[in-house]
Amino acid sequence: MTRLLAFDTSTQTMSVALALPGEVLLYDGEGGAAASGQLITQAQRLMADAGLNWNRLDAIAFGRGPGAFTGLRTACSVAQGLALGADKPVLPLDSLMLVAQDAFGSPSTDDVSIAPLLWVVTDARMGEVYAGQYRWQVVSSLATTDHGHWQTCTAPLLSSPRALLSLWGDQPPPALAGNALREFAEVFAPLSWPVARLFPQAQVRAQALAALAKQAWVSGAAVDAALALPLYVRDKVAQTTAERNATRLVAVHSEGVA
Repeated sequence: MTRLLAFDTSTQTMSVALALPGEVLLYDGEGGAAASGQLITQAQRLMADAGLNWNRLDAIAFGRGPGAFTGLRTACSVAQGLALGADKPVLPLDSLMLVAQDAFGSPSTDDVSIAPLLWVVTDARMGEVYAGQYRWQVVSSLATTDHGHWQTCTAPLLSSPRALLSLWGDQPPPALAGNALREFAEVFAPLSWPVARLFPQAQVRAQALAALAKQAWVSGAAVDAALALPLYVRDKVAQTTAERNATRLVAVHSEGVA
């Protein structure tokens, strides 16, 4: 009879899910700057629709990153506040793994045989991408969600698109997911990998979020709320004035040479 509240604000979409026995309540809406003002409101609405108070939850899950700095801080702080108030544990979720779940769902045996490994590549802005490699691990126990869960093979990293291509070398991934496939289409061209399965568009993130939270709960990933932390893989998100001026000078010089 597990009851889990989960939310993710790592992107421009804010996803909230309330996973109940035999039912899942979902919300996908505007993220970004709007998330900080709407997250608690939407979570309260789902709880009210289910007729639950916070004390009846088993855990609170949140997207820990990588992703937008403000979004990660929002999700983490709200999760900690709610969990501490209700004396519940938290489930930190890999936001790139959420994209894997969104793209593939819970893979069937046929899906796993076609694409045992999935790389997620999302736009990190500033000409870079967040990337991570995941495998669907089939588990025989009937207690697990859909008989399996996503497993991290390569932890989330920050890279330029072309450096990521160099990392893959002449062995392209069998499957790719994430909005970077669209944002950097000139680099991640489908013709580059005729055997790869591509998932550039998000489907229903809140549905995937609920499934990922269930997997994390069953696998024992719950931690004390005090241990909840965002996952930052970029140390710097803005240039100084001097750096911006230097960039402009280089651009002007380049135009003059051309």
